[in-house]
Amino acid sequence: MTTVRTITQWIEEAAPLALQEEYDNAGLLIGSPDMLVTGVLLTVDVTEDIVDEAIQNGCNLIISHHPLIFRGIKNITGQNDVQRCLLKAIKNEIAVYAAHTNMDNVMEGVNGKIADKIGLKNRQILQPKKELLLKLVTFVPADFIQQVRNALFEAGAGSIGNYDNCSYMSDGRGTFRANEKANPFVGEIRIEHTEPEIRLEVIFPEFLKAKITSALLRSHPYEEPAYDFIALQNTWNSVGAGIVGELPAETDEMEFLHQLKSVFHLQTLRHTSLLNRKIRKIAVCGGSGSDLTRQAIAAGADVFISADFKYHEFFDAKNKILIVDIGHYESEQFTKDVFYEIITKKIPKFAVRISDVNTNPIKYL
Repeated sequence: MTTVRTITQWIEEAAPLALQEEYDNAGLLIGSPDMLVTGVLLTVDVTEDIVDEAIQNGCNLIISHHPLIFRGIKNITGQNDVQRCLLKAIKNEIAVYAAHTNMDNVMEGVNGKIADKIGLKNRQILQPKKELLLKLVTFVPADFIQQVRNALFEAGAGSIGNYDNCSYMSDGRGTFRANEKANPFVGEIRIEHTEPEIRLEVIFPEFLKAKITSALLRSHPYEEPAYDFIALQNTWNSVGAGIVGELPAETDEMEFLHQLKSVFHLQTLRHTSLLNRKIRKIAVCGGSGSDLTRQAIAAGADVFISADFKYHEFFDAKNKILIVDIGHYESEQFTKDVFYEIITKKIPKFAVRISDVNTNPIKYL
């Protein structure tokens, strides 16, 4: 049987919780990670209708994009929608999990699915994250270098963009002298020893530091291996906010806007003045992305698709870019498909249901 822990670990392999923003509350919000899962319901938001749908369909795990619990709760008396959802989910033994800004910040997450829907190629993160990478430098006897490299790679080190098993090695000589309390792998007590060693360097995300350290100590032959962690200022080009890419071919602005209405099932959309030119390079950011307008312009995008633009923020286009506001829910609606693909790739025939409920609180006349 499959547990809540197993399914949520699959989600976190794709979008680690460490990548969520500081203000966020992604993760398991209700329930035990060891609970056996009878069915999974996928949604953008958790509402009473969603909990009812889970009950009716025998789903005891709800996975949402937006966290049900976002602010502090001092009591649970059923006085608002969140509290009523909590009471009903707990009463019916339904676990609730959210993958929010961590799913926004990965290439194959919310924005990757938007890019899929409009056919973007040559994709890049619009605003890559900074200062999230560390470099490990260690020194390994030549005969054991492959053993240590493999352990570090298996733990998650050495991935750069579309490449893995990345490392740098240089030959050198290490010296040390063991005291009476030591149990040296090579050399003798109280005699300085020189050993041919290889300097090994790998980079990895900071949140893997404990796992990388454990892998190093487990695989290294020395009793006291020498190693350094160095904080990097590099941007992490595969993690961050938004995506920018290119359409397969240039297209007309108005034709593209009508395409968006069709693909995202929009009753309406808001946009700035047309630029009266062909467009090809498109920037996207699911949810509230108005603060990325400057980055979209700097990236050379012809169009920036996002949501929740305020009146004065439309002026930020400055006749340099076509801003298109398709709505918050509308821009994130396909996150349910992202969850579905992650889970069914692991267990193709598992009971996973994409919710039929439109949880968008905004209605259009």
